[in-house]
Amino acid sequence: MTSIITGDIIKSRTKTQPETWLTVLKQSLETIAKSRKDWEVYRGDSFQLEVNTIEDSFKAAMYIKACIKTIKGLDVRIAIGIGDKNFNGQNILESNGQAFQFSGETLETLKTEKQNLKIKTKADVLNEELNLYFKLALISMNNWTTNSAEMVKLCIEHPFALQMELAGMLGINQDAVSKRMKRANIEELLELDAVFRKKITTLQ
Repeated sequence: MTSIITGDIIKSRTKTQPETWLTVLKQSLETIAKSRKDWEVYRGDSFQLEVNTIEDSFKAAMYIKACIKTIKGLDVRIAIGIGDKNFNGQNILESNGQAFQFSGETLETLKTEKQNLKIKTKADVLNEELNLYFKLALISMNNWTTNSAEMVKLCIEHPFALQMELAGMLGINQDAVSKRMKRANIEELLELDAVFRKKITTLQ
């Protein structure tokens, strides 16, 4: 069983220099992926990523969103599919299986539902529960400022860093770090990640 993240950049065409966000997107995928064959950018502003450990898929989606939202005016649409992988191609776009189908189908529904994050697994009851959690989380995530997104990005990259250390990375004081973390709802989102990890293990 594996997890496939399929997504596309929202409002990418508003940026006259696509390399600005393309570099950020590729760096985020490289950070998450175990190897280069696990991700690909295609059709200009779409991407696909395999997250082999299914428990990590929500945090991976949150990380990609944070990276993209460090660029003012941009956001990302993400579909998570969790299921079997029955064909392993030379790259991720050539591979296939239930997880790929779930992810691709879900991305298409997101475009019509005007929602930015959704999951599909073989368990309908679990899908309903997790997607409700995601809708609530998006109330905060969709409204991250560039500063909030940068804060989330750093917290995921350095999960054990103290606020003082994060302050040094950003060149701000510790009080400002604390305020940014609260505005980004990082504590609550990490609690959701912990719940997600427990729930998703029921699939195995």
